[in-house]
Amino acid sequence: MSKRDYYEVLGVSRTATEEELKKSYRRCAMKYHPDRNPGDAAAEASFKECKEAYETLSDSNKRRMYDAHGHAAFEHGMGGGGGGGGPDMGDIFGDIFGNIFGGAGGGQRQARRGADVGYVMELDLEEAVMGVERRIEIPTLAECDDCNGSGSEDGKVDTCSVCHGHGQVRIQRGIFAMQQACHNCNGRGKIIQTPCKTCHGNGRVEEDKVLSVKVPAGVDSGDRIRLSGEGEAGPAGTPPGDLYVEVRVREHAIFQRDGDDLHCEVPIRISQAALGDTIRVATLGGYAEIRIPAETQTGKLF
Repeated sequence: MSKRDYYEVLGVSRTATEEELKKSYRRCAMKYHPDRNPGDAAAEASFKECKEAYETLSDSNKRRMYDAHGHAAFEHGMGGGGGGGGPDMGDIFGDIFGNIFGGAGGGQRQARRGADVGYVMELDLEEAVMGVERRIEIPTLAECDDCNGSGSEDGKVDTCSVCHGHGQVRIQRGIFAMQQACHNCNGRGKIIQTPCKTCHGNGRVEEDKVLSVKVPAGVDSGDRIRLSGEGEAGPAGTPPGDLYVEVRVREHAIFQRDGDDLHCEVPIRISQAALGDTIRVATLGGYAEIRIPAETQTGKLF
């Protein structure tokens, strides 16, 4: 069965803004949410279809690929496995032009650091609105305790005789003078004669790190929390990277979020709408009473 066009699923034009996509998705999710349609397989399928469409179109990179290639962009591996899986073009161009033009003056090796780590944290609406403290466990590269990150069993590290500790060598290709990683030391600038048995000379080991993350009140999907120095340990004792925690707020069965506001639909009897009444409505903090004036029409906001 062929997939429907994502823009058609959400009922928006191909030039829809992020805000228009979000509003349309909320309407769609509210209509087909399984909690509102228990046992309805068709509604559940429509809900998943809406979710898939929004996840694609709300991501600028995925949307660009979808606009160019349609659903084929994510078939047969073309999509690269989703967000974060593909190469960063800025890094690619930086590697190319940095090797050609960078460091030509002094030939000094650029300071390196550990890689940044990403983590997706799913929150209930209540947690996002009120704030929460969560313990998370992330797989990462940590400094080897047995060699203190040096990679050497006996602590001895020699300077590479080819690149003289720079980690890069200068080569000539026609009219271009280029720099590339030293083949003798693999870009490290140092030679280890007796590698550490624990980390095998790498200076880092894989481990699961447990952290406590304080999520401030009022966060929304897409917000990121940066934990400085909690990423991967840097190679050869260089500084660690950072940890970025991306927030994703789960859809709520009752409330729909619109910025700092919460919306919910409350069914009332015809007599209440015609004559007026006082009703109790649910809030995240309990219940509140609302006065319904006489002759209230469907869709009235309070």
